[in-house]
Amino acid sequence: MNLEIVTPDEKIFEGEVKHVQLPGKEGLFGILNNHAPIVSTLVKGRVKVEAIDGDIQYFEIGGGVVEMNNNKVVVLAEK
Repeated sequence: MNLEIVTPDEKIFEGEVKHVQLPGKEGLFGILNNHAPIVSTLVKGRVKVEAIDGDIQYFEIGGGVVEMNNNKVVVLAEK
């Protein structure tokens, strides 16, 4: 699935990923390929991104919104 993480200043990540873990209001949640469409608010915390090759990256966000639809995840993050 394709993931974009965008802040008001810049796009901090774009690429194909296997899994993304996000800090939701009710706790951490993950999104995998073919996940049902979802829109959710995010709280301050760490986004964990697992690339197709298994490489893991972390991004600190100050909150925001995530949308998943048709295997495309867009995170609009406060930085």
